[in-house]
Amino acid sequence: MSIQDCGTKGRMDTNDSLRVASLWHSMHAISQQLSPVNGCSGIELLEADTFDLHCFQSLPGTKFFVVCEPGTPHMESLLRYIYELYTDYVLKNPFYEIEMPIRCELFDINLTQAVQSDRVALLGR
Repeated sequence: MSIQDCGTKGRMDTNDSLRVASLWHSMHAISQQLSPVNGCSGIELLEADTFDLHCFQSLPGTKFFVVCEPGTPHMESLLRYIYELYTDYVLKNPFYEIEMPIRCELFDINLTQAVQSDRVALLGR
């Protein structure tokens, strides 16, 4: 698990992040089973009044989340890019153990840069 808070509003602590991930995992699994559509991959977006929660699930089952302001565009592409960073910097790290917290400085640096550059692109700067 890696928690990267790049926002300016409503910060979540580690326990809140774990609760959201646990709840999302359950909702995601249930939605796959209850969906009337064959091959449904589960919930990908939760829209609330004050935030949107986007989810990308990789083929091995690792889930990546972005919590953003409602209507923020391009979150799917950002999540896919974060997955690329994960495969490049975390999975190729010989010291990383699967299912353990991510402690990889290069991943953190590149993730921060990706989020900041996406924010700059969204603001038109």
